[in-house]
Parts: sequence; structure tokens; C-alpha cells
Amino acid sequence: ATGSARRMPACGAAYRNATWRPGWVDMDAAETPVLFLMGPTASGKTGLALTLAQALPLEIISVDSAMVYRGLDIGTAKPPPEVLARVPHRLVDICDPAEAYSAGRFREDALQAIAEIRAAGRIPLLVGGTGLYFRALERGFSPLPPSEPAIREQIGREAEAAGWQTMHDKLAQIDPESAQKIHRNDPQRIGRALEVYRITGQPLSRLQSGGREGGLALPVLKLVLAPEQRAPLRERIAQRFQAMLEAELVAEVRGLYERGDLHAGLPSMRLVGYRQVWQYLDGRIDYNSMISKAITATRQLAKRQLTWIRSERDAVWFNSESDALADAVMYFLRRKLFFH
Repeated sequence: ATGSARRMPACGAAYRNATWRPGWVDMDAAETPVLFLMGPTASGKTGLALTLAQALPLEIISVDSAMVYRGLDIGTAKPPPEVLARVPHRLVDICDPAEAYSAGRFREDALQAIAEIRAAGRIPLLVGGTGLYFRALERGFSPLPPSEPAIREQIGREAEAAGWQTMHDKLAQIDPESAQKIHRNDPQRIGRALEVYRITGQPLSRLQSGGREGGLALPVLKLVLAPEQRAPLRERIAQRFQAMLEAELVAEVRGLYERGDLHAGLPSMRLVGYRQVWQYLDGRIDYNSMISKAITATRQLAKRQLTWIRSERDAVWFNSESDALADAVMYFLRRKLFFH
């Protein structure tokens, strides 16, 4: 990539400046790949995806465990309706906050969307930061029992009373291997590991050791959008949450809080930002604590996402702080997809 960059035209300089940890993906030139655009929260994935989808024959599939929920708009940084009307995103607003959406369900929905997009002669662009969803789609996953809402709700209520760190301690007692892999601030994965144990009587780690099945039978081209240094991302996360508050995030969560059929143990209400505002509305923390806890939790999420992304093989990294980012990615994709 470095050598070819010297022969690039005007936007070649943009490519050199924006691409900072290149990898290369081997793929059959006769097959069009599925594109993955991955990165931590607040790195600018949505904005870049919109730019790409308006210039190239791409169609966006959201890989976001928060954007699937209707009514969760401000706190998920969901594109506004007029943008979604102009550049459709699949797997956005597809379920109610009272439902639980899983990696298994995502995989089924994404495979169907990919098939439809390819049948229309377009290229699927999967965009998001939910690593579990990307991995389930690409590699398949170990056969596990489907979620049981009653057990999931029971675990959620226990966590609401005792805290997720206590639930992580419980997981460590029954499944030390999974507890070691799952961060103490990752309620979704802690809850799922406990749920699997209560359904099957076996640790999640033991069931997963049996291997995976159902991987994606298509070439994949992975792009990673991330800053070279963490400080700008940390600052952007704080600024974005303040902007969400100015956009009436508290009012949005209050509407959900007052529905009467939702509670803090649901996956939708455990999402970063929503969890802290719910606690504020519940009188458990004050306003300033809500802000600091939400920003801290979002930064922790970004750190976990970056840790996961670094383990991804054959990914091409782009500097999210580059002023030439869009031009660089556009040039790279045109060269890779259309000029083999």
C-alpha cells in the first residue's frame, strides 16, 4: 500500500495521511465482497457511511445493538428520519424496547439483507460497533439455547437490585473462564452467560468449546475507523453526550420510563446513556452523577470496542481524525472494488 501510494493522483496524499495501519484482504476478483466498517463509538462511522453510500453502489446494514430499537433515537445517535429516508439503513427501528434482540437474530436478519442487496446488484456495507454481531455473522457461533425472556428478566431485576459487578462475581463462581473474558462493565454479555447457565446447567465456556458453525460464505473486506490517539475520542464522547442532553435525551428516556411496561433490566434500558438517565429518573443518582457516569461508561465501551477490533484479522485501518478521511476511503474502495 505504501509503494502504490506514491503513484496515486491528487487524492493519493489523502490516502497516505489517513491510512495509518494498513492490512490487505485476499479475495477472489470475480466475487464482490461484503464490506465491514467497524470502529469505536463516536468515531464517525455513520457520517462516513452516509458519504460512501451516496457516492458508491452500496447499501447500509446497521450493526448496532442499540439502533435496532424504536424510540431510542437521541441516545443512540441514530440518523434523523429525513436522512434515513434519503439513505436507507437496514436493521434500524426493527423492534420495540420491550423486546430482547440477540446476536443470533441479528445474524439471520443480516444474512437476509445481504442476499437482497447482492441480488439487486449492490454491495452490502455493514456499519457499527457491536463486535459480537460482526463476529456472529462472519464466523457463526457455538450452538446455544435461545433466550428465555422470563430468565433474562429475572437476571435483569437481580442486577438492578445488586449491581452488575455483583452479577459478574456470581458468574465468576460458576464459569471462571467466561468471567475472565467478559468485562465487569459489560452487562449484556454477563447476563447472557448467566442465562445460558440457568437454562442448561452448563457454563457458557464449556458449550462454546464445541466449536462454531454457520460462518459467512462470502469474501469480507474490513475497514476500521479509529483515532491514532485516544484523547480526541475521549473528548468527543463527552461533547457528544452533552449534545444529546441538549437534544432532550432526558425527555426521550422519560417517555420510555413512563410507558409502564419497561424496566431497568431490559437490554434496551441497559444501553450506555439510557441506563444512567433511567437511574436519574428513578432517583438513584443526581443529575451531575448521571452525566459523569454516562460519559465514563461510554469511554469504557469505546475501550472495549478498540480491544476487540485489534484482534480482527486482515483489516485496513483509517485515521478517524484525518481531514482527508472520506476521500481516502473512497479512493481505497474504488481501487479495491472496481480496479482489481
